[in-house]
Amino acid sequence: MANYNEGPNKPFNDAIAHQQKIEGQISSGGGRLPLPIRLIKYFVIGSVVLMGLLSIIGGIFLN
Repeated sequence: MANYNEGPNKPFNDAIAHQQKIEGQISSGGGRLPLPIRLIKYFVIGSVVLMGLLSIIGGIFLN
């Protein structure tokens, strides 16, 4: 059986350990996206939220 040490890079169970060792699946190490991609994500999400709020406000006052 696998050794169940606690930590961020330790496998959850034997199936995960097998996938990481034999099949080469990367461990979910909680990496962050690069800064330009994060900025694009913030811009897109912010634009969607802003357009939604403006459409709600416009629907209320311009109707």
